[in-house]
Amino acid sequence: MKTRIASWAAAAALTVSAVVATAAPASADTVPGSTTQFYAYCSVDLFGMPVSCTQSDQAHASHICQYVVTALGLGIYCVQRST
Repeated sequence: MKTRIASWAAAAALTVSAVVATAAPASADTVPGSTTQFYAYCSVDLFGMPVSCTQSDQAHASHICQYVVTALGLGIYCVQRST
C-alpha cells in the first residue's frame, strides 16, 4: 500500500514539474512592475481552468502566471488576462 501511495506521489510530482517546465519564465516577457509574474498562453478546459501553459510575449499572452509552492513542490498559478 505504501508503495502505491509513493508511486502516485511521484507521478503527481512529475506532472507538476512538467507543467512548470512548460512555462519557464526565463524567456517569457515579465509583467511590468512585478518580478515574479510572467506572460503565458494557456489552453483551458471546459471549466475555464488553465490546462497547459506556454511562455509567451505580451502581445500573444492569454494569461499572467507565477510560480507558487504547493504540497507537491513547485507549481504554477495562472489567471486570465483582462483585455
